[in-house]
Amino acid sequence: MPFTAETLGHGTRVATGIDGRFKSREDDVKAMSSSQGSRPLRIERDTLGEMYVPADAYYGAQTARAVDNFPISGLRFPRQFIRAFGLIKYAAARANVRLGLLDERRGNAIMQAAMEVAEGKLDDQFVVDVYQTGSGTSTNMNVNEVIAARANEILTGVRSAKGEVHPNDHVNMGQSTNDVFPTAIQVAGALSIKEELLPSLRTLLEELERKASEFEDVVKSGRTHLQDALPVTLGQEFGSYASLVRRSIASVEVGLKALLELPIGGTAVGTGLNRHPDFARLVCEELSRLTGLEFREAPDRFELMGAMSAVVQASGSLRMVAHALLKIVKDLRLMGSGPNTGFAEIEIPAVQPGSSIMPGKVNPVIPEAVGLIAVKVIANDVSVLLAAQLGELELNMGMPLIAYDFLHSIQILASGSRVLAKKCIAGIVANVERCRELAESSPALVTVVAPIVGYDKAAVIAKRVLEQRRSIKEVMVEELGLPREEVDRLLDLKKLTRPGIPAKAV
Repeated sequence: MPFTAETLGHGTRVATGIDGRFKSREDDVKAMSSSQGSRPLRIERDTLGEMYVPADAYYGAQTARAVDNFPISGLRFPRQFIRAFGLIKYAAARANVRLGLLDERRGNAIMQAAMEVAEGKLDDQFVVDVYQTGSGTSTNMNVNEVIAARANEILTGVRSAKGEVHPNDHVNMGQSTNDVFPTAIQVAGALSIKEELLPSLRTLLEELERKASEFEDVVKSGRTHLQDALPVTLGQEFGSYASLVRRSIASVEVGLKALLELPIGGTAVGTGLNRHPDFARLVCEELSRLTGLEFREAPDRFELMGAMSAVVQASGSLRMVAHALLKIVKDLRLMGSGPNTGFAEIEIPAVQPGSSIMPGKVNPVIPEAVGLIAVKVIANDVSVLLAAQLGELELNMGMPLIAYDFLHSIQILASGSRVLAKKCIAGIVANVERCRELAESSPALVTVVAPIVGYDKAAVIAKRVLEQRRSIKEVMVEELGLPREEVDRLLDLKKLTRPGIPAKAV
């Protein structure tokens, strides 16, 4: 006979729902009865005793305790992380079957259940808060229990976290949270980088390269210290952004390579006790087959389990991407400022009204959103670095936070880069006449004759231009006694954007 909210005795620990908390009868049983009716519950057991969980849940007692113990943030691990866990448990079961350590009946059921986890069919069962035990044991056991219960359901029709398939003895065979959790971080990160981030960055690179070519002949004023400087082309500026993104891609590819060396097989402390000597190799081979990535055993599991160094390195590559994006969007906001009181050198696509009080105002909302993303990624990188320093001796205690922030950074960088490329860069239009007007008015153009007349004489010309609000060409004609045609030749703006000494003939 199934238990319900009404049949539980005084003080029994009960579940208030899949994403709920486990509380005492005095607090919640009446509320549970009125809000959910007689929802069936079942008993699950662990080494500390009994817990009641909803009968339709796949998780068991250890997950229930974790939900009870960590009602912290409401944050859950992302889909890619759960996918990675499912793939790892599938690969582990397959390896153990091949090694003769797990019978095919149980192994096949575990593999089927694990693949359902990887495919997202059981996502609502992963209910443990991100802020939990530092090793991530609660989440590993959440995965183990869900896979065990689903495997038992496949084999016997009974949904129970313990039965013919046991979460520790069979699903977790040859493993420890201490090597599985960091492996899951690296597998999830590698997959997210390969499938999401790198394609988005390459899309952004293509748009920037296209704009660099389109704006090749658009001359504008350069600026240093936010003051007028020598002319550049808008194409050169966009070319520099493309170069930044290209460098970022190279950095991310190096970070991805670091993630491919997995700590799986280290078990509890890195020594590999209680797993077959060939287990890790077979798991890496299977993960490679499933993902198309070339995973391999780490040469030193102690390093990756204790220091999380591969993830720290990969997170640093994400910081490089954030740096590039922040540089690009800050420049775009300045060049697009206006329309009448700013630079107004480019027009950024208008994608939504910009003000709730000023009619007709349009803001650079896409660059601003990407700026927020960049700041968050930089902060996440600091978080990853500090959490990685929580590891003493053979185990890192910052892994759940590392997992969440690292994967969050990949996700928002991928989405932000794609949005920036498609909703902003692709539609930018150059205000050609405005660019040339500002370039021609820059007193820094006098630099062209400084090698001939000297720095001090050139400075006099620049000062007169500013004080008298006159054209630099007019002042140069007067000060240097040159024909207007010669001054026009010297101040050919396009030539000034290239290397060389244009005033050589003066």
